[in-house]
Amino acid sequence: MHPTGSPAGRLAAVGNQMIEIHLWLSAELARLRENLDTPSRDLRAHCLTFCAALGRHHTGEDSGAFRLLADEVPELRPVIENLIVDHEVVAGILERVEALLSNDTAMPVAQVRAELDGLAALLESHFRYEEKRLVSALNALTGRPGRPEDLLGPAPRP
Repeated sequence: MHPTGSPAGRLAAVGNQMIEIHLWLSAELARLRENLDTPSRDLRAHCLTFCAALGRHHTGEDSGAFRLLADEVPELRPVIENLIVDHEVVAGILERVEALLSNDTAMPVAQVRAELDGLAALLESHFRYEEKRLVSALNALTGRPGRPEDLLGPAPRP
């Protein structure tokens, strides 16, 4: 997911890369929600993999991009604080989804659907707000030493 066209060890268009990750996560969540009507072991695995990828992305942002931006652009601190609160709410939803999927009984489709629907609504507004407020500041990091993974978490696997 992270473009490889940047010079080795240098950041390039990190804000744009964040948008690409958001698009991938949104598409995967939409696919999960569409497939809930035909639950299977693969669907359960896909859902758990998605939850892990989203969690890694938010953890990466919290410990990478957000810390750097808070230091470099202090006026963004209130925005970053709001985003971290969103990440905590998302983490709670992911924990509930994982708990619903943790036993070997039939998937509680209605409960999983309700959680994923709430997650989709939250992420739609969260991603737009984050992109609107942070993309320019992240893109301004172009040319600095670093790797996108250090700022955004590991890239989701297709």
